[in-house]
Amino acid sequence: MKEYQDVRWQGYLRQDGRKGIRNKLLVVYTVECSSHVAKEIARRIDSDDVDVVGFDGCCDNEYAVRLLLALIRHPNVGAVLAVGLGCEYVQPRHLAEKALEAGKPAQWFFVQEHGGTGPSIEYGLRQARLLLEELRHTTMASMGFSDLVVGAECGGSDYTSGLAGNVVVGRFYDKLVDLGGTAVFEEIVEAVGLKDLLVRRGADNCAREQLAYTYDKALEYCKSVRQYSVSPGNFAGGLSSIEEKSMGAVIKSGSRPISGVIKVSQPPPRHGLWLLDSTPDPYWMGFGYTNPNDNEGLMDLISCGCQLVFLVTGRGNIVGSAVAPVYKITGNSVTFQRMSGDMDFNAGPALSGEVTLEQLCENLCDEVLRVCSGGQTNAERLGHKEYFIPYKYQEKEVALKRRCE
Repeated sequence: MKEYQDVRWQGYLRQDGRKGIRNKLLVVYTVECSSHVAKEIARRIDSDDVDVVGFDGCCDNEYAVRLLLALIRHPNVGAVLAVGLGCEYVQPRHLAEKALEAGKPAQWFFVQEHGGTGPSIEYGLRQARLLLEELRHTTMASMGFSDLVVGAECGGSDYTSGLAGNVVVGRFYDKLVDLGGTAVFEEIVEAVGLKDLLVRRGADNCAREQLAYTYDKALEYCKSVRQYSVSPGNFAGGLSSIEEKSMGAVIKSGSRPISGVIKVSQPPPRHGLWLLDSTPDPYWMGFGYTNPNDNEGLMDLISCGCQLVFLVTGRGNIVGSAVAPVYKITGNSVTFQRMSGDMDFNAGPALSGEVTLEQLCENLCDEVLRVCSGGQTNAERLGHKEYFIPYKYQEKEVALKRRCE
């Protein structure tokens, strides 16, 4: 295989030392009542460099606030415009102040104080254009694979996901970790039946304890809400059970030791391979499904600082995401041909014997280099910028962290 240790490209340097592969103006709404104004500002500017995210709820939710702050601090974000109505719990001024503390230009306003919809959109457009102008002066820096944090999840899995699509991602993850980069995989609810396998891969006793606790918690949560991460589409695609789906899902983590478990909005503390726990923690209200949709999972990964995310799909998916490019990989050649405008990478030739897994891994490395150098994914080209931030309860750190120190 090619050597990628010395491969470099230009990225965007942030105050905390992290580097982004995009330079976004992030328009953030703090309640559903201000979402139209925020989305209209982005629509009228009509720039690939402007994304929108927001939280719909009026009431306090620490998880959602933490996630918004993580997205504001994300290395792909260079400036922030926070839009509020005026009476919600999440305050746009607070978000803008946190962006400024992170060294990013920021503005905020309340719709109630700017005359309603029309005047607020015009005011927001003026502020957004000023922020975009400031982005032109962002400091550039050389980047390599060791600077990358890459996330991966599955969506619309079929029998090819565990035989080709996820396998190629696993090979790439091994390569990325060996190069000093960081890989994050999630969907612990798609590891049913594989506790021993995961725990054995823990890098040390602390990691093994975290993995065991996280698995047990996820399984109990699935039982309590009577929801497992398997669907009619998975069965139609040739998967017989959640256990069979789990084997395909976990293989995307590759074979390197798992450094530990991180929580939503928590950046990996060091390089290596990490499991992201997105399952709600025990709470008396008992709300929050394990994985309501693919974009919730993508947002979780991005909130941990992933500059790029893989979405592995056997049956096909069309979504992208705000903040970070989504690169879609399928192991099903029929899906790739049928949805060629949406799929980015075909791992299917590994099943027909046309191409080796090693060659496909090298091809994927080259594609990552292209996207990190500014090349668009198909989701970006088509304008897909979906996001989903739910009400949820989750502790900031793994409950056993104190016992591991």
